[in-house]
Amino acid sequence: MSTPQEPHAVPLRPLPRLIFASRWLQLPLYLGLIAAQGVYVVHFLLELLHLVEAAFGSKTALDALIASIGYKSDIDIHHLNETIIMLVVLALIDVVMISNLLIMVIVGGYETFVSRMDLDGHRDQPEWLDHVNASVLKVKLATAIIGISSIHLLKTFINAANYDIKVLMWQTIIHVVFLMSAIAIAYTDKLLNSSHQASH
Repeated sequence: MSTPQEPHAVPLRPLPRLIFASRWLQLPLYLGLIAAQGVYVVHFLLELLHLVEAAFGSKTALDALIASIGYKSDIDIHHLNETIIMLVVLALIDVVMISNLLIMVIVGGYETFVSRMDLDGHRDQPEWLDHVNASVLKVKLATAIIGISSIHLLKTFINAANYDIKVLMWQTIIHVVFLMSAIAIAYTDKLLNSSHQASH
């Protein structure tokens, strides 16, 4: 019994080959994002170290945390309080969510626009990468940005006494715009998929 042979790829002409190869120019961009994620990891560990040291009574670490989160008080703060802990934890969650966003851009973008990573069958292959394309990636990125915006908005409202009313208003408006944009992107993607399936 003869086995079906795979069709031979037609060699590209020089100009199309050059244009197609230009996708590798994105590689330094993704490597740069990996470096940026490394910076986020260092920042996360420093903030976590300051939080632990402040919990054990270090005034220097406490001052570093207060400066980092932009917390202000009329009285001199000598120990951690619930608000500071909450703001620091939200800042750490913010770093984690941005790191997740970076992973989606790096892995999904490379897989979609540069080259296949041949992760099929790998036990650590992300579930979302199994059906990723440019459209799915846009929706996932929009959702991740909404999550990050929500964390920033929550941090602002917890520390609302130190912000002007205009800042609070504009952050809320921008968050709503992000939310509406994500809904529009997801709805457009649904319409495109529906019309594509109907044409087949």
